[in-house]
Amino acid sequence: MKNRIAALVMAALLLLYLVFVFRYAILLIVSESGLAKAMGIALIVLPLIGAYVLASDLIFVVRGERLVKRLAALGELPIDELPRLPSGRIDPAEADKEFPKFQAEVEANPADWKNWVRLGLAYDASGDRRRARWATRRAIRLERGKTVV
Repeated sequence: MKNRIAALVMAALLLLYLVFVFRYAILLIVSESGLAKAMGIALIVLPLIGAYVLASDLIFVVRGERLVKRLAALGELPIDELPRLPSGRIDPAEADKEFPKFQAEVEANPADWKNWVRLGLAYDASGDRRRARWATRRAIRLERGKTVV
């Protein structure tokens, strides 16, 4: 729940920033200087790119959470009994020991989205966020019936 609140706060702050940048871009566009107009146009393009990235990340989070909840409802979510560091985070070294089990599940049945969600959770527990997002994206595509190459 804390992560969701933090993500929503960050999204709200980014949205506020984008509004101010957009307003400043309009002021630059209506000025008489050609350089200012060019900067204003660039400032309109950049918030649009930022809004797209924000929206795509929020959609990813919602879809990923939905898959984890479905997996939990099916009773197939891995049990988290991994030792913790003093900070409360999972010990990555211990998580790495559990990883081969989830990797073998994916290799045995790569078309099952549930295996990819569990692999994503294993990557996340090991501290590899980039691969965790990759595996979760693959699970989302598989669950939605899209062909994965």
